[in-house]
Amino acid sequence: MYSQKQRVRALRMYHRTGSATETVRRLGYPSRERLYDWIRGEGKGKAKRKSLSITNTAEHPRNPPVELKLDVLKRCFQDGESVKSVSEEIGYSRASIYIWQKRYLQGGATSLMNRKNIIPDELPNMEEKVSTEEIETLRDQMYELQMEVDILKETLNILKKDPGADRRNLKNREKVAVIDAMKNKYPLPKMLRMMELSTSSYYYQVNARAREDKYALVRIEIKRIFKDSRSRYGYRRIHAELKKIGIGISEKIVRRLMKEEEMKVKSKKAGKYNSYKGEITPAVPNRVERDFHSDGPYKLLLSDISEFSIPAGKVYLSPAVDCFDGLLVAWRISRRPNAELVNGMLDDVIDSIGESCKPIIHTDRGCHYRWPGWIERMNRNGYTRSMSKKGCSPDNAACEGLFGRVKNEFFYNQDWKDTTIEEFIQKLDEYLHWYNEKRIKKSLGYLSPIEYRRAIGLAA
Repeated sequence: MYSQKQRVRALRMYHRTGSATETVRRLGYPSRERLYDWIRGEGKGKAKRKSLSITNTAEHPRNPPVELKLDVLKRCFQDGESVKSVSEEIGYSRASIYIWQKRYLQGGATSLMNRKNIIPDELPNMEEKVSTEEIETLRDQMYELQMEVDILKETLNILKKDPGADRRNLKNREKVAVIDAMKNKYPLPKMLRMMELSTSSYYYQVNARAREDKYALVRIEIKRIFKDSRSRYGYRRIHAELKKIGIGISEKIVRRLMKEEEMKVKSKKAGKYNSYKGEITPAVPNRVERDFHSDGPYKLLLSDISEFSIPAGKVYLSPAVDCFDGLLVAWRISRRPNAELVNGMLDDVIDSIGESCKPIIHTDRGCHYRWPGWIERMNRNGYTRSMSKKGCSPDNAACEGLFGRVKNEFFYNQDWKDTTIEEFIQKLDEYLHWYNEKRIKKSLGYLSPIEYRRAIGLAA
């Protein structure tokens, strides 16, 4: 808080200099807003507000004299008074004030005159009402204001920052990008001062950008891998793919380059389809107990149903996941989550693994896995049933994890508005083939499930 003595001193300085800016500069206090509050409290600020008038009278002409316009511009854009309050005081709209500002910046004081009434040999002497120094100060103030607006626009356009971004919080290389975009419009020293960037820092960034990018070829490969993965790979998987083709750089560099190129893998929490319909038949014990590891193929399989909702309708996926390496042994996609979906998937599993394999197949307590069709197929082929506890999704966490990856990489953040059900099913099927054949896993030495089985001699 300021004392009464400080307030009186500030008001005296203001009346002596006639400038709020000069007062604050000399005294070091208060803020401009606080000073204007003191001035208004003293009774020397703006007059009582009045309603806008649209009449064209001698007291209120449609096009006011240039002296009034200059005074308004000085009050609004130099002294810092509110455009709204000044507009209400003088009876002219805020839009008019901004038009005057634009004209003044483009053509000076003469551009504010009513051209219909100008007599070439009898131009009014503006200096009689407003000093040259005041005009130049106003021009400088408005010039810097326009520069600030242009800097904000370029920050939004070039850097894609939020509208509320503060230019002072930009990185030096970002400041240089904005400055270079405006260097033909404003002098470099003024922009450096406005951006709070030293000359040496500016030229350092310019020279650094001009130097050959030693990671130029690496960037190309990263973009290719990221595109081939359909924006699904993060920096670790891209690092592994680069290593395969002989590019040996650190994960940290890959992450930095991906950030610079704005390559982001978006994620979203997956929802869970619930097929539980009550105790149709007795549940079987949980033979897995959250141990989703297997020492060989086709010994432990997991299954469940996941729902995909698009504008055209709903689609359901029922896969069988091998805990040995995450391979999708089989899957079925359907428009209905019925017994035909899961039974057909189980028939495909039986055809794929052969009669010699007798896996444990772990599921939740959904009704599809407790109906006669599923139970009969399991018993006929000598397969062992295993079930999670009621409402306990962690008991089938590995399968839930698969659904999460599928939805994050394939489903979420995609526009399905114009996609038919048939097209969606085709795309999902293509993705699942890619998942088996191309999608690399860290646990498999950054190989896909099919590549891993080939590497250890389990697949041709």
